[in-house]
Amino acid sequence: MRAGAHLSISHGLARTVEEAVRLGCDTLQIFSGNPRGWRRKIINPAEAEEFRLLCGRRGLDPVVVHTPYLINLAAVDQETFRKSLRAFAEDLERARLLGAGLFVTHMGYHRGEGMSAGIKKMARSLGELLKDRPPGGPRVLLENTATAGSSLGHSFPVIGEVMEKSGVADRLYLCLDTCHAFVAGYDVASAAGLDRALAEIGEFIGLEKLKLVHFNDSRFGLASGLDRHHHLGRGKIGLSGLRRIVRHRSLRSLPFIIETPKETPDADSRNLKVLRSLAKGKVRSRGPARKDAKRKAHRA
Repeated sequence: MRAGAHLSISHGLARTVEEAVRLGCDTLQIFSGNPRGWRRKIINPAEAEEFRLLCGRRGLDPVVVHTPYLINLAAVDQETFRKSLRAFAEDLERARLLGAGLFVTHMGYHRGEGMSAGIKKMARSLGELLKDRPPGGPRVLLENTATAGSSLGHSFPVIGEVMEKSGVADRLYLCLDTCHAFVAGYDVASAAGLDRALAEIGEFIGLEKLKLVHFNDSRFGLASGLDRHHHLGRGKIGLSGLRRIVRHRSLRSLPFIIETPKETPDADSRNLKVLRSLAKGKVRSRGPARKDAKRKAHRA
């Protein structure tokens, strides 16, 4: 198991590597630019080369790039759809420039057109974007999402259908987000529920296509549909459930990235310590919760 965190590049790519090393990361995830806007700063090739070299020297592997939030490859609105196609292609090239091994994107939303139409549009978009892509570069991972409604990503069978109908299934892989799966109705906190979720992935997608775990606790409960990541061990999945996930025979060799809250400067460090503790089989540590407990005791 290789452990890492989603880190900001706002202070420069080299500083991001420094932060990953300070945290003891084996891997890391970044946005290649502003995740909430269509227009983003051009990446300086020299800075990108320095980033690639630093990651190699520090053993940060894989480097993961996550696409901007605005992308919807099944969008009904034509302007949003065109912008999404362009942004996806540009971000994939930015990821290649940065030497990323994995490229994660959220599944789209059909926005009232219906699941069948949404699946067809998402699949066609991925096919058009990837069919003529030259060999090499990062693997493209589809991430499961938290909500039902018009989402195409809350169900593993639907993700599998999108892959199959894209015509480029051999170029598509899966990123499993633990919080998203839990609030979408997969009880990954229990042994039986985790096994059922992985069996569904195996049947409709293929476990060999699972290349990354976004390792997050959930602030809200099973099947709530509410996407709120929480500190490891402080949410509804809990320490025992998270331990079961990180030590599962089908998952323990994968890279694990935390996307947990960053309310304090040491939050990532504490959550990574919990992750490593769980990977060793321990469940006593509560990470960032300890400060809260001390504050409550003091007030009492």
